[in-house]
Amino acid sequence: MKLINIMVVVLVIGLTTGCKKDFEEVNTNNNNPTAVTPDVLLSGIIKNMMDRQVNEAWSIGNIVVQHHAKIQFVNEDRYGWNERNDIWNTVYSNYRNIQNILILVENNEASPYYGVSLILKSWMFSLATDAYGDVPYSDAGKAKTGGIYQPAYDKQEDIYAGILADLKKANELLESADGSNFTGDLLYGGGVTALLKWRKLANSLRLRALMRISAKKNVAADMQAIVGNAAGNPVFENNNDNAVLKYLPAAPNQWPMYGSRVGSFDEFRVSKTFTDRLTQLSDPRIKIFGRPTQNSVAGGSPEIKGIPNGLSDVDALAYNGGVQGVSRVGYTFACLVCNDAGQAPPEPAAAQGLLMTYAELQFILAEAHQKGLITTGNAETYYNNGITANFNYWQSVVPAAYNLNVAMPANYLTQAPVVYSGTDAEKLEKIALQKWIALYFNGLEAWFDWRRTGSPTITPGPSNLNNNKVPIRYIYPLSEQSLNTANRAAAVQRQGNTDDLNTKMWLLQ
Repeated sequence: MKLINIMVVVLVIGLTTGCKKDFEEVNTNNNNPTAVTPDVLLSGIIKNMMDRQVNEAWSIGNIVVQHHAKIQFVNEDRYGWNERNDIWNTVYSNYRNIQNILILVENNEASPYYGVSLILKSWMFSLATDAYGDVPYSDAGKAKTGGIYQPAYDKQEDIYAGILADLKKANELLESADGSNFTGDLLYGGGVTALLKWRKLANSLRLRALMRISAKKNVAADMQAIVGNAAGNPVFENNNDNAVLKYLPAAPNQWPMYGSRVGSFDEFRVSKTFTDRLTQLSDPRIKIFGRPTQNSVAGGSPEIKGIPNGLSDVDALAYNGGVQGVSRVGYTFACLVCNDAGQAPPEPAAAQGLLMTYAELQFILAEAHQKGLITTGNAETYYNNGITANFNYWQSVVPAAYNLNVAMPANYLTQAPVVYSGTDAEKLEKIALQKWIALYFNGLEAWFDWRRTGSPTITPGPSNLNNNKVPIRYIYPLSEQSLNTANRAAAVQRQGNTDDLNTKMWLLQ
């Protein structure tokens, strides 16, 4: 018995000694790091935000501005959506990681990560305030550092002032920052040369923001200060400066739509509003945005035919003889359903996530010059540059093997619906129309810009669920009613006493 007891003691000692040896190494999960570096956080923020940009374009942005329509489960198309948390949750969750970057670089303003973080913060909060109106801004993300668990909602006017100040500061800081060890940059590739690209993005976003508030503020001096000082305030100069995330054909950096349910994406079809306007312009970009209908291909005369927005489920499914008579979204964006006879793409699509492009900037400058907000340059030149740049962008993105001739026709800029002529109002309408086309699949930006200009005309469909009105905002997440009751209520009252899709935020009042 004593021998057995001695053996048990020896065994226990051996086991406990063995457990202590290399215990930390064995129990360390290398796939769940306890510390990260700024570059890792930066790449995650960019990927998460750009994925959200793409998803919002698919689910709401392209629907509201009638680039897309739906053939079934048509709630989004009929404005039957209410609470939408995606922008809110994505912005605030990723803002925590921006703060973590600033902590890691010890708020060193000479670090390129500091300036780039300011740019991303500004873009993110512009999405949040443009979608909802007044939102938490100055108190946002201070739960851990300041114990603020119920942040106040800042006025939209003050948020835009902060956005513009941060973008200006980022441009100035990045001019002298050292980019030799700057990595994790999924937009521009990092390194020294990327910092100039980020400065161009900062100043181009400043011009977008200034145009957004131009009905509420006199922004002429600020816009002219940017475009009149190219050295100090560089902006996008061509498509090489576009802020785009180039997705890969497969995970982990795959276009987010490829992760969607096959049938879900196929519910979305090209809008008749969109195809009618492109057809009127004899615009070959229509072949990028939609595929020929299955019926037309089978009949030997391929044509792209959109479906009206805002139909009931029954009417949408029956339109033009059924779903095979309505064009699917172009192969460049998704091939979740590639069973169209003779139309399967020969290689993976090359869709990208768009933050801002040179074409958009040129349309902003054309409008600014036409309205007398800037004196540098020429409105017609900016306008023509924007159209040409968008054509060139799509030519560069669509795989050659798709065999789509999307080059701009020689007479495109001189045809009556396009040529830069007419009254001031007519010229502004032409700018808005071409900008609307160029903002296809650019998140919610086309919606935000249409909301500002009211052009081109967007008419709710016959079965819309929003009192025959096009929505102008998201309502606040319902979680805010219970978690941040008083501050949400104050924001609602300040914006018009109601929290619905039609409440006019400061920008629109």
